[in-house]
Amino acid sequence: MAEDLQKKVAELKDQGNRALTSGNTQEAIRLYGEAIKIDPTNHVLYSNRSAALAKASNYELALVDANKTVELKPDWVKGYSRKGAALSFLGRYEEAKMAYEEGLKLDPENQQLKDGVRDAQSHLTGPAGSQPLGGNPFAVPGVMERIQRDPRTKGFLAQPDYMEKLKQLQQNPQALGNHLQDPRIMTTLSVLLGVDLQQAREEDMDQRPSSPAQQEPEPMEEEEEELTDAQKEAKEEKSKGNEAYKKKDFETALQHYDKAIELDADDITFLTNKAAVYYEMDRIEDCIKESEKAIERGREVRSDFKLIAKAFFRIGQAHFKQDKYKDAITYYNKSLTEHRTPEALKKCQEAEKLLKEHEAKAYVDPEKAEEEKALGNDLFQKGDYPNALKHYSEAIKRNPQDPKLFSNRAFCYTKLAEWQLGIKDCDECVRLDPKFLKGYLRKGAILQAMKQWGRAQDVYSKALDIDPNNPEANEGYQKCLKTLSQDPEEIRKRAMADPEIQQILSDPAMRVILDQMQNEPGALNDHLQNPAIRTKIQKLLESGLIQIR
Repeated sequence: MAEDLQKKVAELKDQGNRALTSGNTQEAIRLYGEAIKIDPTNHVLYSNRSAALAKASNYELALVDANKTVELKPDWVKGYSRKGAALSFLGRYEEAKMAYEEGLKLDPENQQLKDGVRDAQSHLTGPAGSQPLGGNPFAVPGVMERIQRDPRTKGFLAQPDYMEKLKQLQQNPQALGNHLQDPRIMTTLSVLLGVDLQQAREEDMDQRPSSPAQQEPEPMEEEEEELTDAQKEAKEEKSKGNEAYKKKDFETALQHYDKAIELDADDITFLTNKAAVYYEMDRIEDCIKESEKAIERGREVRSDFKLIAKAFFRIGQAHFKQDKYKDAITYYNKSLTEHRTPEALKKCQEAEKLLKEHEAKAYVDPEKAEEEKALGNDLFQKGDYPNALKHYSEAIKRNPQDPKLFSNRAFCYTKLAEWQLGIKDCDECVRLDPKFLKGYLRKGAILQAMKQWGRAQDVYSKALDIDPNNPEANEGYQKCLKTLSQDPEEIRKRAMADPEIQQILSDPAMRVILDQMQNEPGALNDHLQNPAIRTKIQKLLESGLIQIR
């Protein structure tokens, strides 16, 4: 190609890049098209136009250009990225996954392609995780749940005109073209496809001013990564700052990051690195301010969403360090909205757990607990068990270390026939105070009501260990003993319905042990030395199937 034509192609491409960056998508498409007319074998031009077409929501043509990119240069990774993105926009996730996987064969460590595979996989809804080729993203299973879950879209569900448009798109995806000017629909599509349509992955564009003097296209890595002298110097300053940071020479690290920012104000990693230094120096307010600067600048220059997520995460960490868990959760969630990472998710869950614990501790007030307990007792005496339960529960929140409150609520649960909840409260009683007699008595009564005589007998036995003369414990124990001896057939039926009992009795070794216990009572002590066997024998005793005299 003549040098003057090469220059013309380079100018058109650069103009197209600038138009796309400024938001003039249609002009960008036109300029790339003019360049393609002059140089129809330039794969970069098709790639860039594919991105512009995707931003314009013309996904079919975006796919055509992406396919042409791959055809012209099958060893170029970005072509497969473009193809996967276009297919995802069309809801053809199975094919999108295949495209990304083809790219990974060329570059197995490419994170963008890995993310693409993961996003596509998350949308597959057919048998074995597959999906029929083609599809309507507005009509996939669980679409309403996804819209409700995402903070960007859940508010739309209360708007009647939005719901009407959504219904139209579920029935006829071709109607999408009529709603492209509605930002709510574009945001919804972003959520359903897992792709930011507003940015259309502009960060992947070839933004380097073209060099027309080359007869052959340069390797794309050089095209995309070529830096100005100032940018190179900024990277060097960043590296020096990183080295100083590792040595905990924080003042020196700050000096280098400041120099990097002076040289290249568009790279927000210098700001987030600076925030990290302030974090280590316990200059929390400065850490937050630098992170906020990074977010603001990142929005202006359309930085990678992962970098913006990192800045939000840094603010979350700053709040976490100050025990401001509620604020930390807010910023962790903002980070997760930009880019979901295991680290941010784990820290958010940790903050939520600590916030819950702190709120519970702050709520403790023994005096108010006694007031609630008194109200509960009064209602209990009147037979108003549901409302008594509410007051006992409130009393427990006010003083969760008082076993008497759990005992009272357990008794209330008994009146409401909520056996398992009652047992749970009884267990909490004796956990808080192993000598709290009433906890055992309440549990024994519940187990009797459940006809679990063996377990009830064991609980009453523990109560008698605490107070051998307690009449309620003695009476409960004797009743269990009498019931177990009077109706062995009923006991056997109940026990044999228990899968655990069935498993124990089907064990040949246990059958031998049980025979020995019957014929040689002295062998029992030897078998009880084995913890596993002791547990099984205890289970049989609790069921009432066997007795030891």
